[in-house]
Amino acid sequence: MLRIFGNRKTLCDGVTRRDLLHIGGLGAFGFMLGHLLRLPKAEASADNAGPRFAQAKSCILIYKYGSPAQHETFDPKPEAPVEVQGEMQAIPTAVPGVNICEHLPQTAAIADRLTFVRSLTHPYPLHGTVYATTGIPEVDTKIEAKPRDKRQWPFIGSIVDYLDDQRSGGRLPEMPRNIALPFVMGSKNEYPPLAGPYGAFLGTRYDPVYTDFTAKGTRLAPAVTGREFYDPYLSIEPTDKLELAGNGRPHDDVPAGRFKLRQALLKQFDESRRWLEQHERIDTYDLQQQMAYSLLTSGKIHTALDYALEPDAVRDRYGMTLFGQSCLAARRLVEAGGKFVTVIWDAYGLNAGSWDTHINHFARLKDYLLPVFDQGFTALVLDLEERGMLEETLVLVISEHGRTPKIDDAKGGGRGHWSRAYSQVYAGGGMARGHVVGATDKVGGDVIDTPVSPKDVLATAFHLLGIDPETTVPDTLGRPMPITGTGKFRPELLGG
Repeated sequence: MLRIFGNRKTLCDGVTRRDLLHIGGLGAFGFMLGHLLRLPKAEASADNAGPRFAQAKSCILIYKYGSPAQHETFDPKPEAPVEVQGEMQAIPTAVPGVNICEHLPQTAAIADRLTFVRSLTHPYPLHGTVYATTGIPEVDTKIEAKPRDKRQWPFIGSIVDYLDDQRSGGRLPEMPRNIALPFVMGSKNEYPPLAGPYGAFLGTRYDPVYTDFTAKGTRLAPAVTGREFYDPYLSIEPTDKLELAGNGRPHDDVPAGRFKLRQALLKQFDESRRWLEQHERIDTYDLQQQMAYSLLTSGKIHTALDYALEPDAVRDRYGMTLFGQSCLAARRLVEAGGKFVTVIWDAYGLNAGSWDTHINHFARLKDYLLPVFDQGFTALVLDLEERGMLEETLVLVISEHGRTPKIDDAKGGGRGHWSRAYSQVYAGGGMARGHVVGATDKVGGDVIDTPVSPKDVLATAFHLLGIDPETTVPDTLGRPMPITGTGKFRPELLGG
């Protein structure tokens, strides 16, 4: 437990000031301040760095859990048989000769700012968030189902946080370096949270700072497995807000009483912050105490999360959806100094939700997933560009895998898991503009040109963020572990 000693004071709700500061690391929402690891500094040489090294000052990672189909996004196959092509057609984009799905018209209009990769491939057709976002070389369903499995490798945002922490000598940042929206991954559906965005062997100190979103959606989403539910990713009220880590599920190692206390204390942050700033000195606190104090008292992250401060026209441009407003919050966080911000489009209500379209595939894409993504993503790219931030902000849209070339006969159509070939889109931060990498065969089932591993994407992102992809970090035994596993920097993604 983290303790900051001082005189006993009672706050407005009867909770003592000492209790407020005995939160024990804020682990309820995935950010443990109870300790700082004092590990050897990792090597991050810039020698022979190559093109656009360190061009990106920050990164916004959009993670689409469940995995969209390549056919209905960035690699349509209009000449394929109907059982492959499906119900949706291709449309031209702002890049001559490049077509994408007809239900992404706004994305098509800004294709000249984007890089499409049509040749992602790997051998694991499962919901492998760990595989997609860490350097781990092999995965299985057991690893993916256990957020604290000892075999886990650190999330890309956790690596960025750790290395910046090492370079700064432990100097406290004004904003957390590694932030994830809108809630702890997997905390709003019927199954326990899955693995992926955690500090792993670097320690919980390097977990993302999570937000929470407690409001419900305002519209029924198209059915999943025959069940409809209100989904905030489809629609929210303008007054619904993100909170700094409020009411997500506690980790298994957090006692229920302690978790409830943290919930109560977190609600008092706004009321207590001003009092603490007026009555406390922090110059004698050690580093970990200062880190806790900083989160408790700084209004900067709270202000950045408050997208309601934006003009209505800006908010409407992103869309009054949890995805759109989270993208807006991500822009605000980066603008305020955040280094790595993750927007997770998670399964909500049902584990089979989000982009995992085994059933009712076309209705969910047409009436929900594609238009919501199209609006929020394009608004983010254009907003960054208009503010002069795009060239220094790397935007990555990734997922676990793709979906089968052949449509099955499930109600409403469906596509199963498929990792042999799939597509992604990136923008800014040094990525090429108006560029397509790789190609698949006539049915979008296998890569026939320029195969790209998800580890290569991580390596290229590190390069653009000024981190040598061959850097190693120490595991719990002090052994050097490569941050991208087998990943290699791919200049093709930069147009080289």
